[in-house]
Amino acid sequence: MNFDITTSMDKITVFKTVAKVLKEYDFKVINQDETRPWGGFFVIDESQAADFAKLFFPNIELDEIQITKKLSPKILVVAPNKRLSWQYHFRRSEIWKVISEKVGVKTSLNDTEGAIQELSYGAFIQMNKGERHRLIGLDSWGVVAEIWQHTDTENPSDEQDIVRLQDDFGR
Repeated sequence: MNFDITTSMDKITVFKTVAKVLKEYDFKVINQDETRPWGGFFVIDESQAADFAKLFFPNIELDEIQITKKLSPKILVVAPNKRLSWQYHFRRSEIWKVISEKVGVKTSLNDTEGAIQELSYGAFIQMNKGERHRLIGLDSWGVVAEIWQHTDTENPSDEQDIVRLQDDFGR
């Protein structure tokens, strides 16, 4: 899979490029948000979670990552030199795979930010429920495949399940 994203592309072009590739792989985008100050995301239809996992996470058995019956596949797009909030979640773990260029990631088991890890194309990282994390755009647009592992069967995670410890955008 090749997104052909370059540093010189503007946000609109990057999102059109990602959308085109997702369409080529027959993924149904049920929500797209390109208004985030750090970039944005694409939410893939839950019914395609197995296909999404097979394409982006081929070394992981679906049974091993499916804690509940829901997985919530997404594509994150992070702009150069932008950072998502320093955050954690009460009802989900997250698995990320870098699928274009490279990104920075910080993780920690407490509120103190860890050192930045540079992850290149193909790199994989998993954050457990409650683990603090931050995705960082480096010198180019970064694209990350993400799966939410819902840990509460009765109350699946959603966009409100974010505890922000620090945010560059005052959220």
